[in-house]
Amino acid sequence: MKESEQKSVITILIQPFRDIKPEKVKTVAEGIKKIYPNSKVLEAIDFPENAYYKERNRYRADSTIKFLNNRTKEGFVTIGLTSKDISATKRKIKDFGIMGLGYRPGKACIASDFRLNKENSDEQFYKIAIHELGHTQGLPHCPEKMCFMRDAEGKNPTNEETDFCKKCKTFLISKNWKFSSI
Repeated sequence: MKESEQKSVITILIQPFRDIKPEKVKTVAEGIKKIYPNSKVLEAIDFPENAYYKERNRYRADSTIKFLNNRTKEGFVTIGLTSKDISATKRKIKDFGIMGLGYRPGKACIASDFRLNKENSDEQFYKIAIHELGHTQGLPHCPEKMCFMRDAEGKNPTNEETDFCKKCKTFLISKNWKFSSI
């Protein structure tokens, strides 16, 4: 194998914000480490003040990703975890409430548990986190209804999602993700 063909191994940095409960972070981090062992949980930090959108009492996901992006060095991807209500511009809606946002490809993404159903929110939060991390690796939304990479389309379909589909999984394996432990 030529050097240029080798898989570049990144480290996923799990960046909790101070508002999220440590046990939530622990649960999501354990899930991420099962499929991407090269992950590390950072100390909780304050939310960037410039991300606050006063008119709706929310935090802008794009501003937060930009903040995380600036803190993320080459060879790393950071996922911010929060319990705050986050939003992004979606088509003509300037401030659309979302569960997560990740750029494709990108060095940072964010997941929020604010909009999740209370009964199995840990599982849903994990699915949102790996969905956004999938975007940072270059994955688009997937048409498969059971796939973690499907588009939420303004709803919360996480209870229907069971795994990454074969196509998405194969792509992530090429990016050094491990699925043997699932």
